[in-house]
Amino acid sequence: MKICVLVKEVPDAAVEKRIDPSTGRMDRSGEKNLNPYDTHAIEAAMQLKEGGALQVDEIVAVTMGPESAVRALHKAVSLGADRSVHLTDDALAGSDVAATGYALAKALEKEQPDIVLLGQQSDDGECYTIGAVVADHLKAPSLTQVIKLDVVDGGLRCERQAEYGYDTVQVALPAVISVGDAINEPRYPSLKAIMGAKKKPLEKAGAGDVGIDGSLVGTDGSRVQCGEFKAPPAKAAGQIIEDEDTDATVEQIVAWLDERKLI
Repeated sequence: MKICVLVKEVPDAAVEKRIDPSTGRMDRSGEKNLNPYDTHAIEAAMQLKEGGALQVDEIVAVTMGPESAVRALHKAVSLGADRSVHLTDDALAGSDVAATGYALAKALEKEQPDIVLLGQQSDDGECYTIGAVVADHLKAPSLTQVIKLDVVDGGLRCERQAEYGYDTVQVALPAVISVGDAINEPRYPSLKAIMGAKKKPLEKAGAGDVGIDGSLVGTDGSRVQCGEFKAPPAKAAGQIIEDEDTDATVEQIVAWLDERKLI
């Protein structure tokens, strides 16, 4: 049995997110890292492999992105993946969610996994829908917000969060499952795993290698067209009242509140 885990390179959490007005795309020039939500998917794959209820032969990390995305794959391998696949091609740049899902599905068709796992969202786009798009192209069942996985009769019984409580769903394989961050606590990679990650097998594939139709990806093949972006207006500086004279300070605060009809 094979498990593929979809991972993504995203701007580091400490980097301010901004749109490049010249391209309409997110500015990815700063520090980048593995999407933190995807670490839960890798951990879920590892627990299925180590649990023994399923004979998992390998875990494959799959990403689509520029050359720099290889670092996210190295992190995924250090967390337990056996090998990785990097779908990278200039023709894929600017792909929206629909185009990205299609391209990833073509890469997965080549791998023929029994289970596809991914995080509930990416830390940059936060669209929550890539799993459903991939599943639609693979003609496989899809579940989202899964917080518990149990192996039952060769399939999976999943508990998922819903607005009204929880759903318990049994799904046959192959399936595409987006896991919530409440499903587990990802492990920390060992120093040995970090050092050995670059030696694990990594396959690079272009759009043509997996049979992607170029008219369905990239900026021209995307269904979402971005309009004009403008930075929000700068906020006015706040007023600081120094407490040199308590009575005078209280009067200033009361006057400020009264002026705004807050008292």
